[in-house]
Amino acid sequence: IGQMLPTPDLLTTSVGVPVAVGGSSLTIGTRGPIVLHDELFIEEMAHFTRERIPERVVHARGAGAFGYFEVTNDITQYCKSKMFEKVGKRTPITARFSTTTGETGTPDTIRDTRGFALKFYTEQGNWDLVCNNTPIFFIRDPMLFPSLTHAQKRNPQTNRKDPNAFWDFITLRPESLHEVSMLFSERGIPDGYRHMDAFGNHAFKMVNSAGRAVYCKFHIKSNQGIKSLSPEKATALAGSDPDYSARDLYDAVQKGDYPSWTMYIQIMSFRDAELLPFNPFDITKVWYKADFPLIPVGILTLNKNPLNYFAEVEQVAFAPRNLIPGIEPSPDKMLYGRMFAYPDAQRYRLGVNYAEIPVNLSHNAKVANYLRDGFMAMGDNQGNKPNYFPNSFGGPSPDAQYREVVSKVTGDVDRYDDKDDYMIQVRKFYMDVLKEDERQNLCKNIASSLGHAHAFIQKRAVIGLSYSYLFDLNTF
Repeated sequence: IGQMLPTPDLLTTSVGVPVAVGGSSLTIGTRGPIVLHDELFIEEMAHFTRERIPERVVHARGAGAFGYFEVTNDITQYCKSKMFEKVGKRTPITARFSTTTGETGTPDTIRDTRGFALKFYTEQGNWDLVCNNTPIFFIRDPMLFPSLTHAQKRNPQTNRKDPNAFWDFITLRPESLHEVSMLFSERGIPDGYRHMDAFGNHAFKMVNSAGRAVYCKFHIKSNQGIKSLSPEKATALAGSDPDYSARDLYDAVQKGDYPSWTMYIQIMSFRDAELLPFNPFDITKVWYKADFPLIPVGILTLNKNPLNYFAEVEQVAFAPRNLIPGIEPSPDKMLYGRMFAYPDAQRYRLGVNYAEIPVNLSHNAKVANYLRDGFMAMGDNQGNKPNYFPNSFGGPSPDAQYREVVSKVTGDVDRYDDKDDYMIQVRKFYMDVLKEDERQNLCKNIASSLGHAHAFIQKRAVIGLSYSYLFDLNTF
């Protein structure tokens, strides 16, 4: 009341034709049938029946915001990326937070791994850093990713979440115990997205301007501090406020309480990687901070909410393959699997031209390639420029200065099931990281979930966990 309301725009069809009457179908008389040539009605209904795109197979339930990344520490000795070239430099970002296994309508307070995906709009193209709120993952071979996901989704017969499937898979793949231990710890249910850390999980290569390369991991630590929900409060919120995490993020940004995170890197030389007693590219393992300390890089700040959720959050597409000069993939098998799977999923969900959707478009670097046509080609489809390479008519050309670091790989081509020790780090997490009350809560949380599984699966899980944690079987 008392505020000036905006002057409404002229109502038009999707191609801009003015509409004379809105909200009424074209009929024969007041009680007659609708005529087939009512194009306005057909357009409304045809669009309505198609306005839901396929939801993400994983990370369907999410929230997003926008902001910037500001460099606070010089890391040019490790990385030549222009976004890190000087202290104080800012790069715009999009962030999307999510649960992993729940569908779009599920509560966002469930015990589940959280996603924290970042898109940096750099002048060398978009860089996507796709993180989770745990530093490790369930599996280390992408061949198992569909099975892991299916085990956490709904039973094909009952259409309900199935503890038997989850714990059956977990106990048959003991490398997952590290992630399971973190998931069922007190950090397994973050108190909103603002109060959780994020980890790039994978090892990457960082290359400096002299062409020297090191391995690197990314850590994103909350400046709001870590807070978690108790299982009891999370369950209550699932019924009373199922959008709790999304609401908390939106409201904080809206009132100017801008959340922020500090980015750190861990650096490992190629020589150190060779001497490490475990595979440094195994995503079920952490790099110990005592050996590879955190190096601060900059601050991420979120200061703008989406204006339209569908356009700016539902349609945002992240892919670990989107790397900029100075950041390259390591030999991590899971990383290579995701580098294929993520963009392939976006082509299915959003169409082959998903990168041309405004929220995914490269804002600070010009796109010039030989990709043309297809569904939802936006803009000018690169005009009259040649659509073949090589050519003599001014089409884009590659530049050798952006070649990746040469790497040498030898070995027999085979399907390997890495038998690297999966207990040492789980045991260290349980014995050295968790306090006594946290260890008791971990066991309580696991027992609460495992109690719904078949007896033979319970037995297998308890034996495996007791061996990992070195506790008495009676703990459960």
